[in-house]
This record gives sequence, structure tokens and C-alpha cells, in this order.
Amino acid sequence: MSDKNQQHIISVTVENKSGVLARISGLFSARGYNIDSLAVAETEDPTVSRMSIVVRGDEKILEQIYKQLNKLIDVIKVQDLTTEEHIERELVLLKVNTASSNARNEIVQLVNIFRAKIVDVSKKCLTIELVGSKSKVDAMIDLMKGFGIREITRTGRIAICREAGKEK
Repeated sequence: MSDKNQQHIISVTVENKSGVLARISGLFSARGYNIDSLAVAETEDPTVSRMSIVVRGDEKILEQIYKQLNKLIDVIKVQDLTTEEHIERELVLLKVNTASSNARNEIVQLVNIFRAKIVDVSKKCLTIELVGSKSKVDAMIDLMKGFGIREITRTGRIAICREAGKEK
């Protein structure tokens, strides 16, 4: 049995029409389910979009979410990627204080260790871009707190199933 606080990454393939996002987010809020993160974009087919929704819940809650999502006419496919072999990533942009040249040098070293990028430089701060797993992003944020984070924005997690077997 899964824990009520376990996070699940749900991939929802939908018809790319106006109002679909509102109907799906409304479905969650009407039932009192919080969405931890949500990312939506067009797929390789411009008439289809994929939503990556991160929610917390046990098997009972997840079953209700699947049933409700599958009732919506614009929903093509619902899949819990948490139970599948998958690849997940998150993008974060951080503005970090650089009070001294020592702080700036230390931040640059950490950016290199995390394979992140410095995407903007000013006299008082650096803007860092990092792509990685939730744990990698969280670790970088924790380290940057010591320097002073001015601003942060995160995409939330996106995920895709791994291919089974090798290509021939």
C-alpha cells in the first residue's frame, strides 16, 4: 500500500484545445487534491499536448484521479510514471547574491560541480540555470541558501517513460 504523502508523476496526454487545462485543474481542486507541480506543452503532434502532473496520494486517491481524468472527453491517455521506468527532469533558475569575489568564485565552482550554467551576471548577483532530478535541484538550492537566494523559479518535474529493451 502506498503512503498518502507519496508523490506520483502522472502523464496525461490530451487534445490540444483551449479549456482543457482549466477542466483538468478544476477536476483536481473540486475534489480537494493539490497539484504539487504541473507542466504542459505540445507534443510531436501539434494537436496533442502532454501534461506532467505531480500529486501526492495513496492508491485510493490515485485510482479516483485516474477515473475522473479518463471521464474527460479531451483526455487521450493517463499514465502513472512513478510505477514505470522513467526519466525525469526539472529546470530551475536561481538569482544568488555575490557579496564578494570569494563568494562569486565559490558559487562558480559549485555551478561547475553541478553541471549548471551561469546565464546572467550583474555586480551583485549571478543567475544560475540548472536542469536535473528533483534531488539534484534541491541539493543545489540548499547550497545556494548560504549565499542568499534573491529569487527562484522552478518548472516542476517533467517525465517520460524509458524505452524497454535496446534498439535493433
